[in-house]
Amino acid sequence: MDNVHCNGKETTLAACTSNGWGVTDCKHTEDVGVVCSEKRIPGFKFDNSLLNQIENMNIQVEDIRIRAILATYRKRVPVTEGYVEVKDQGTWKQICDKHWTMKNSRVVCGMFGFPSERKYNTNVYKMFASRRKQHYWPYSMDCSGNEAHISSCKLGNHLNVDAEKNATCENGMPAVVSCVPGRAFAPSSHSGFRKAFRQEQPLVRLKGGANTGEGRVEVLKNGEWGTVCDDNWNLVSASVVCRELGFGSAKEAITGARLGQGMGPIHLNEIDCTGFEKSVTDCKFNTESQGCNHEEDAAVRCNVPAMGFQNQLRLSGGRNPYEGRVEVLAERNGTLKWGTVCSENWSTVEAMVVCRQLGLGFASHAFQETWYWHGDISADNVVMSGVKCSGTEMSLAHCRHDGAHVSCPRGGGRFGAGVSCSETAPDLVLNAELVEQTAYLEDRPMFMLQCALEENCLASSAVNTSLTSGYRRLLRFSSQIHNNGQSDFRPKNGRHAWVWHDCHRHYHSMEVFTHYDLLNLNGTKVAEGHKASFCLEDTECEADVQKQYECANFGEQGITVGCWDVYRHDIDCQWIDITDVPPGDYLFQVVINPNYEVAESDYSNNVMKCRSRYDGQRIWMYNCHIGGSFSEETEQKFDHFSGLTNNRVATR
Repeated sequence: MDNVHCNGKETTLAACTSNGWGVTDCKHTEDVGVVCSEKRIPGFKFDNSLLNQIENMNIQVEDIRIRAILATYRKRVPVTEGYVEVKDQGTWKQICDKHWTMKNSRVVCGMFGFPSERKYNTNVYKMFASRRKQHYWPYSMDCSGNEAHISSCKLGNHLNVDAEKNATCENGMPAVVSCVPGRAFAPSSHSGFRKAFRQEQPLVRLKGGANTGEGRVEVLKNGEWGTVCDDNWNLVSASVVCRELGFGSAKEAITGARLGQGMGPIHLNEIDCTGFEKSVTDCKFNTESQGCNHEEDAAVRCNVPAMGFQNQLRLSGGRNPYEGRVEVLAERNGTLKWGTVCSENWSTVEAMVVCRQLGLGFASHAFQETWYWHGDISADNVVMSGVKCSGTEMSLAHCRHDGAHVSCPRGGGRFGAGVSCSETAPDLVLNAELVEQTAYLEDRPMFMLQCALEENCLASSAVNTSLTSGYRRLLRFSSQIHNNGQSDFRPKNGRHAWVWHDCHRHYHSMEVFTHYDLLNLNGTKVAEGHKASFCLEDTECEADVQKQYECANFGEQGITVGCWDVYRHDIDCQWIDITDVPPGDYLFQVVINPNYEVAESDYSNNVMKCRSRYDGQRIWMYNCHIGGSFSEETEQKFDHFSGLTNNRVATR
C-alpha cells in the first residue's frame, strides 16, 4: 500500500484511501511501523469526541466481567450469575445497584452470550455484601435493553463520594446479574443428565460460519430456506437473530456475503427490529427483494458463552499457530496430562471440530502422520482413540471416542493426529435446476463406449454386451458446480499425484469428486455412475471474477470463488447406466465431495436430490433441490411419498 490516508473512523486499514493494493513506487527501506500505547482510551469518561468515532458511544469500558460469588455458580461453566464488575484504571470495581435495571442486565447477559436475564435471590447477596467493603465504580449506566454492548448505553448518575473520594452506594449493594443460557450451553449438574428436549423446527439458522454462533442468516418461509438482504442490516436486528438461536447479542452484523453466498430465494429485505422481538420474522421488513442478489447476503457473529473448550486442546510443533499435532488434556490416574490423539480414521470432519474448538476457523487438512512436527515429547502417549465426529460438535470431547479404554496399535508420537486450520473455506453447490432441465435418455452403441468401458463408467453387466450389436441405455445430464464459499476449491492431491487419462487427453486431479446414484423409494441403490475421476476448472465466472484454473496443458486445477465447473451432458461418463433398471419411481441423487476429502464451510448443501419416473422409454425429473433447502417436514414428505406429486416435467 502507498499514499494511505485515514480519517480515524475506519475499522480496518483496508478501508482507508490509498493507491490500491500493490500499486506503489516504494522500496522496503520505506516500510512503516507503529508502536501502540499501552494506555487504553480512558474508561467511562464522557467524551463528545468519542461520539464521532463510534455511533452512540457513551461509555468506553476497559473490561467487564460477571464474577461468580455463590459457591454453586463458581463451580459451573459457563458462569451465569454474579456481580457485574468493570475495570477502571486497572482496578476491578463493582457497580451500585441503586440505579440498576433489568434492561441493564439484559445488555450485560447478551454480551456474555446469554439470550435473556432472570431475577435472583437478593437476600443472599445482601448478606454477602454486608461482610466486606466494596470498591464502587463512580457512575451508573442507563441502558434501554436493545443495545448489543454497554458502550452504547447512556452514562447514568454520578455516585456520591466519601471523605477519601471513594464512590459510595448508600443503602445499596453491588449490582448482580443472573442470565439464562441457551439450551446448548446450559450448565450440566454433576449428579444427572440434562433433560432431554425435542428441538422445534427453527425459523432461522446460520450457515457457512467457522465458529459456533456465526454464519449467513437464513430464514424459513413457506417450507423453503432463503437468505436475508443486507439493506439496513445492523447490530440491533442481528442481535434478535442471535438471541432467537440461544446466543447472546450480536458481536458483528456482517454485510456483503462475507461469510459466503446462499442459494435459493431472498426472503427478507430492509429488516427493521426494535431489539425486543422473539424472532426476526416478527420485525418489520420488506418482502420485495428487487435490486438484491446473493452478493448482499447478511450474516452475523454472535456473542457465545465462555465454555473454556479452547483450554482443553492445543496444536504443537507447527510452523505457525494454525497447524500442528493435536494434543489433548486428559485425566489419567487423578492428574491432568497432555497427550496425542490416535490418527486411525482421522479425517477432515474431526479436524473441523478441532479448529472450531480452538477458534482457528475451518480445517484445511487432516493429517494421520505428524513426524515432521516435533510436538512436546512428554505428550507423545495416546490419550484419546476411536474419535468419530459428526462435524457440528463444539469440542472434540463431545465426539464419540473410546473413553478411558484407549486402543491405538500404531501408537502416538509421529503417528499422532494433526490438523491445519484456515480462516476461510470453499463451499461447493450443484445447480439443481440445470440437472432437471438437461436430463434425458440415450441408447448408445457399445462400439462407441470402448473408452467408457476401460474407465469402468458402465454397469458391471456391460462386459457381457455385444461390442458390435449391443447398446447401453444411459441417463445423461449436465452438472454445474458453483463455489459459493470464501476461498478456492483445490484438489487434495498435488500435481505429482494427478493421473493422465488417455481417453480424455488431460490429467485428473481427484479420483472421487462426485457420486451419481439412482435409488429406489426405500433408499436402496439400483444404479450408479462410475465416473472415474475429475478435472477441476473454471468453466464460467461471475462478471467481475477472473478465471484461474484450466485443465488443458497440465494447468492448475480448482474452482475459484464466484466461478463454476460445468460437466456437460454429452461428455464421456457424465451419466448413469440404467440398462438393467426396470420402469418405476426413483430418487436421483448427486453428492459432491462425498468423502469430505477437501474441507468446505458447509457439507449439507453437497447433496442434490430429484424425484424421477421412468416408463421404460422416457424419464422425467422433477422437484430437484439441494440438501437443506427445504424444511425437515417437506424433506421427509419428499423422501417417503411415492408417485408423481405434480405435472412438472423437465424441459429439454
